[in-house]
Amino acid sequence: MPALADGRVDERIQNYTKFWQKDISKDGKADTDNRVDSYTDVVNGYYDGATGLYEFGWARSFHFCRFYKGEAFQAGLARHEHYLAAQMGLRPGMRVLDVGCGVGGPAREIARFADVTIVGLNNNDFQIGRARKYTKQAGLENQVSFVKGDFMKLSEQFGENSFDAVYAIEATVHAPTFEGVYGEIMKVLKPGGVFGVYEWVMTDAWDPSIPAHKELANRIEIGNGIPEMRPLKQARQAMRNVGFVVEHEEDLADRPDEVPWYYPLEGDIRKAQTAWDLLTVWRCSWSGKLVTHYGLWFIEQLGVVPKGTWEVGETLKIAGDSLVDSGRAKLFTPMYLAVCRKPGGN
Repeated sequence: MPALADGRVDERIQNYTKFWQKDISKDGKADTDNRVDSYTDVVNGYYDGATGLYEFGWARSFHFCRFYKGEAFQAGLARHEHYLAAQMGLRPGMRVLDVGCGVGGPAREIARFADVTIVGLNNNDFQIGRARKYTKQAGLENQVSFVKGDFMKLSEQFGENSFDAVYAIEATVHAPTFEGVYGEIMKVLKPGGVFGVYEWVMTDAWDPSIPAHKELANRIEIGNGIPEMRPLKQARQAMRNVGFVVEHEEDLADRPDEVPWYYPLEGDIRKAQTAWDLLTVWRCSWSGKLVTHYGLWFIEQLGVVPKGTWEVGETLKIAGDSLVDSGRAKLFTPMYLAVCRKPGGN
């Protein structure tokens, strides 16, 4: 497929929504299997269309976090990244792999916080280009680098025992299997190395035999470029199946926080924690969505963004609503935290 100068592919963006049934309630096993088999096209089609929208409506760190009352949105994102680095025990001089690095926001923040060297892995050319641009602007080119690759083939690309630590922030949910990606992470870690992850999973309260629960998972999938949502217990077991020792695990979304993790998606500007966050929250309000809806359609007609971007943007509305609904019902978490160790070492 011919690519644009920035790495995006028109056809890939236009084909994204075709991986799901138009009536999401009719999405079945054959559809899921097709998405899993075609996970590279699913993920790249989504992020070719959604990356610019993420940066406009959220931040350059594509993840959720806990919030403290009165805490600024950007401060919460940074603290969430610092917390992972601290839980992993990252120390100066370590060589660290960021699996599914987006446009590099967390990699730059963690590199500054922990004084480590980070290699960001991504299979999306458009995001890699932006990550390199922002990293150069930040003056971190000697500390943070980015490579294109498939996280199901890490050992093939980097060799075994290559990194002191590996982390993934809301990225490995895109993998066709948890065992596959966790197994590759295990291989590239040095003996005694640490793996930290914030994983997207359905909670133990989620029951796929309940049609409303199953449809909710499907809505999360199409709205976020995910081939298949899976339960928390499956992620936990996969880590152990590939040989990791789980040293700490917790669903951070299950803490009794006064300000819920999904509050920016509710679009209620009265809930904005600081004046600086009003715009972020407004973008998820009905009026903000309306402006984005027509504005994105218009600039697509002008050729400013690739064809299909508007349709991917429409799925982001599904994403926001489904994440709020599932978060309120405690059926989904974007921050199942696990810190694991590869056996061996000193």
